[in-house]
Amino acid sequence: MASSMKAIQIKNTGGVEVLEHVTIERPKITGPTDVLVKNHFAGVNFIDKYHRTGLFTLSLPAVLGQEGTGVVEAVGEDVKDIQPGDRIAYINASSYAEFTIASSKNVAKVPDGFDLKLAAASLLQGLTSLVLVTQSYEVKKGDWIFIYAAAGGCGFLLVQLVKNCGAHVIGTVSNDEKAKLVISAGAEHVINDSTQNVVEEVMRITDNKGVHAVFDGVGKDTFETSLACARRLGSLIVLGNASGTVPPFDILKLSEKILKLMRPSLTKYIETEEEFKTYTAELFAVIKKRKLDIKIWKTYKLSDARQAHLDLEARKTSGKLILQL
Repeated sequence: MASSMKAIQIKNTGGVEVLEHVTIERPKITGPTDVLVKNHFAGVNFIDKYHRTGLFTLSLPAVLGQEGTGVVEAVGEDVKDIQPGDRIAYINASSYAEFTIASSKNVAKVPDGFDLKLAAASLLQGLTSLVLVTQSYEVKKGDWIFIYAAAGGCGFLLVQLVKNCGAHVIGTVSNDEKAKLVISAGAEHVINDSTQNVVEEVMRITDNKGVHAVFDGVGKDTFETSLACARRLGSLIVLGNASGTVPPFDILKLSEKILKLMRPSLTKYIETEEEFKTYTAELFAVIKKRKLDIKIWKTYKLSDARQAHLDLEARKTSGKLILQL
C-alpha cells in the first residue's frame, strides 16, 4: 500500500493562499484507540477558516478539516466496536486528506442505507445545531427565536430544529433566493439584513417584546444588534465568529434586560465517547425520519479547497460545502 497521500496542508496562517495541495506521508496507527480511515468526504466549516487564519491555534504544519466520513482501514488494539470495513463518520481529526487517524471516542458508525456524503454534510453542523436547541437554550413551544445567517449550513438546520420544537422562527438572509430557502425550512419571518433594519423588523414582528433567544453565528458585526433584539430575561447564544471575535464589552449591558449570554462549544458538549455516540445516533435518526433536511450546496475536489473557502467567506453559499476525496 502506498506510503504517501494527498492532503490540504497549511504551513503558515493567513488567507486562502496558505492552503496547499500537497503529497505527504500517510498516517499510521500508533495508539491503542486510533482508527485509520480512508476518507470519502470531508465537510468544510467556518472552524476551518478560524484554523487557517490563526484565530484558533494549530501546531503547524497542519492538515485542515474537522469532520469526515469514509471506510475504516485499521484500528488500534483497544478499539472493540469499530472494525476494518466499517462505514464511519468522525470529528476532531484532520479530514482534508485521503487518510485520517481519528480517536475511537470521536468515531460513530454510519447506519446502513445512509449515504456517506449525507453523513459528512450533517455531522458537525447537525450536532452543533442539536446541542444548541437542547442544551445552550432549550427551545420551547411558543418561543420566538432569532437565527442569523439562516440559509447557511448551521442556520438552515437550526431553523428546522427550532420549528420542530413548536417555536416561531425569525431568520436573516442576504438575498431573496436565500429567503425562499429559509421559508421552505419553516421560518415564519425572514429579514434581509442587506436592505432592512434588523432591530426594527424584529421588534415589529414581536410587538416590541423581542425574542426569547438569539442564535448568532456572525459575532463581532452583529453582537450589538443581537443584544437589542433579545427580550427581557432573554438569551444570546454566540455560536460563531464569521465576522470576527466579539470585542470586550461592558457586562452591565446584560443587566439592562437581565440577559443570559453564552459562547458554547460543541466539543465541550461531546467530550465523552458516550455523549458523542448518543448525540450522533439521535442526529442520524432525525434525518432518517425526514425531520431534518440536509442541503448540500456544492461538492468540490480536494484540490479546489481554496475555492471552497472563498465561497464560504463570501456568503455565496446556502447549505453545506463538501470536499470529495
